[in-house]
Amino acid sequence: MLRTLPMSLLLLAFGLALGAIGQEHPSPLRYVRAKAFHIPPETTTEESGYFSLCEGHDGKIYIGTAAYGRNAYLVEFDPKTEAMRVVLDTHKLVGLPLSATGYAAQSKLHTRNHVGASGKIYVGSKQGYPSEAEKKLLEAGQPIPEYLGGYVMSYDPKTQSSENLGMPKPLTAEQRAKGKKEGQGVIDVTSDEARGILYVITCEDQHWMLYDMDSKTYRDLGVILRDQPNTIIDARGRGTAITFDYQIARYDPQTKTVSVSPLLVGDRKFSEFIGADRVHPDWRIAADGKTAYLQLLNDLRMFKIDLSADAGVALQAIDLGNRIEGENPDSRGSISIGPDGMVYSMVRIDNKTGFGSGHVHHLVRHEPASGKMVDMGVLAITNPEFFDFSKGPGKNEDGTSRPTHGFHRLPDGTLTPLHVVLAMIVTRDGTIYATTLYPFTLMRIERGGLEDPPAR
Repeated sequence: MLRTLPMSLLLLAFGLALGAIGQEHPSPLRYVRAKAFHIPPETTTEESGYFSLCEGHDGKIYIGTAAYGRNAYLVEFDPKTEAMRVVLDTHKLVGLPLSATGYAAQSKLHTRNHVGASGKIYVGSKQGYPSEAEKKLLEAGQPIPEYLGGYVMSYDPKTQSSENLGMPKPLTAEQRAKGKKEGQGVIDVTSDEARGILYVITCEDQHWMLYDMDSKTYRDLGVILRDQPNTIIDARGRGTAITFDYQIARYDPQTKTVSVSPLLVGDRKFSEFIGADRVHPDWRIAADGKTAYLQLLNDLRMFKIDLSADAGVALQAIDLGNRIEGENPDSRGSISIGPDGMVYSMVRIDNKTGFGSGHVHHLVRHEPASGKMVDMGVLAITNPEFFDFSKGPGKNEDGTSRPTHGFHRLPDGTLTPLHVVLAMIVTRDGTIYATTLYPFTLMRIERGGLEDPPAR
């Protein structure tokens, strides 16, 4: 007759088994531990989103979503209760149908959420992609629903109310006559409430526009910007953005003039220095209002730019070196400056360690005082049960699949993002949040999950 082992012996045996697995697959990677939260699936169709992530003045986290052919939403995450809820429904706010409208829908909140001095959160909507059915119609020469243009909107957590600030660059009859097929979406909104203006960047043509809060009107500043750019405001109150050819455009609200200045690295044009195939610049401004830190989507380097020069004077970018060494980098919407002045970034590289395959995402910290780039480690999900991956792809109401292949496991069982980190922020208390896709997930780096690497 078999005897029942005491619970203490069973736990010991289980611990020894786990230890054996760890010894069999020791990880060469240092991990940054993050807790994952599935963003409400009813707010997406593809389990995805974009750059839209911020911390409100209330300490809550706000995430924009994408529901192609249907709508786009702003979701609030409460760090205390870990609950999520929709606080802005784009179609409901702007008076569009709540049912699927195809390509005409406001399908994405792609803007980097901008928090104004008042605490209002500014976002913008843009188009998605034609569905498979719409693609077939286009191939057959048939029309599909027209996308008329994106909206600028705000949400006020204090009053829990939203405001529609209009469509900066709508499709007009004159444009239709010239063969234009759609209006401009909105890729960036930056507020300067003290001066009563918003800077808005459209897409797909990247017009730099100014919104006057008093007259509630938009005007084109006459500058075409780089792909998926963002506006920052310097210590002198000048709106600052990167032009299509990697120069620096500035709008001075005092003189109401626009200037464009060369951007150099030493005596070379910035565009020549980085190479022709580098895309999607992303930058943030430090607390001094003079120093900007810039990265590009498919480049390992980080750059530091002094913005204090007068209009028309060439600006210098300093190459701070590679954030990390690796192949096929991807880094989008992830550069963020912490309350301690450290510059944080998330970089995906090919996993060439021999420990698993696919990609790994490294959290990197740049220390301005020492000039060091510190690899904090690879994202590791502490609660892999946050989503049931065993069920496979889910289904939308129209029968299309919801992808769920965005994570993978390393040989030691660690669950980590596979494809891309879409956005990252460092909050006022130093907590780090990031989003990834398939499923659309908010990741929070716990206080105990971020430690300085050991000295070498």
